[in-house]
Amino acid sequence: MQKDSNMPLWVFLAFSSIETRRAALLLIWSSLLFTVYCIPWVIYYENPWVARLFLIDDWEWFAMMVPMTLWYWLSMKWVDKNRGWNVAMVENVKIRRTE
Repeated sequence: MQKDSNMPLWVFLAFSSIETRRAALLLIWSSLLFTVYCIPWVIYYENPWVARLFLIDDWEWFAMMVPMTLWYWLSMKWVDKNRGWNVAMVENVKIRRTE
């Protein structure tokens, strides 16, 4: 994604290599899925399968993933409201045609 003059730095850093809304949604959903994985399920279930499948046994990763997922979601909402995703695609097509 190209940085516009009115785009905040935090939005650009979130989606600097993402061009489409679909890719942004994929990033957000995968972050959300990993956030759920980062819950220390081993503390709550004594099953050995849970201990093998879920390797995280503290809240550190979860505490890091929640703000990151929120950051990605807020960045997508900013692009939806202020810029739109088609601008990035049109700019890419223009750049490719001039090369």
